Amino acid sequence: MTRYRASNSGHHYSIEISGAGPALALLHGFTGAASSWASVTTRLAGACQLITIDLLGHGASDSPADAASYRMESQAADFVDVLDQLAVRDAHLLGYSMGGRLALYLALRYPGRFRSLILESASPGLEDEGERAERRRRDEALAHAIEAGGIDAFVQTWESQSLWETQSETLIRRQRRQRAANEPAGLANSLRGMGAGAQPNLWPLLPNLSLPTCLIVGERDPKFRRINEAMTAEIAGSRLEIIAGAGHNTHLEEPRAFCQCLRSFLESV
Repeated sequence: MTRYRASNSGHHYSIEISGAGPALALLHGFTGAASSWASVTTRLAGACQLITIDLLGHGASDSPADAASYRMESQAADFVDVLDQLAVRDAHLLGYSMGGRLALYLALRYPGRFRSLILESASPGLEDEGERAERRRRDEALAHAIEAGGIDAFVQTWESQSLWETQSETLIRRQRRQRAANEPAGLANSLRGMGAGAQPNLWPLLPNLSLPTCLIVGERDPKFRRINEAMTAEIAGSRLEIIAGAGHNTHLEEPRAFCQCLRSFLESV
């Protein structure tokens, strides 16, 4: 891993680059890290130059005390600056869950910087302001619990969510050490700055999305299936892939099927 300083904010981001071919940048979900993509990067190393990043508050990247640093617009500007330092001008962009929300923002804000967009279990945000306010309240309560109770107690609570009921105990244990390595303050501020309540409502902008777009979601993730079906209707020419047998984290639960979808889409662009 190499750390790059973003001129936009002065924060350092940990980046790993592997493989060869067209550039593919990968953005992980909340509590994740660049290493969360191992099941994908090992399969695609011969087809792409893979750029994985630890987002702020995660992995080996900085965990600043100011929650504003974690906001989507700030991290998006930082990421584009890091790509400039890497001399990467036209990467394919893949984001999972929280990373998918950031990837969607990047594609809308900096469309000329990317060749295509792949969103896994992502959302354009909450349309209703009342819902966003309630989500911000819940995210703040969770952030406080992380800070007050420590990382181990939080990870135990996080793993008990119904969102992960499609994952085996082996898969959950595989993620536990990486989740527990995060800084409590970093995760707490990530929720405050880039949680679903803090995310801008991107639904009205979806018809403006000009990049070739693929949406990937798990068959056993009904909430995000509904969201992504609605997104597909709003994004002209977009492609929806439903991974059989998978829940929210399709690339972890069904990596072979996920990478087949990914390869097929990248070859079509």
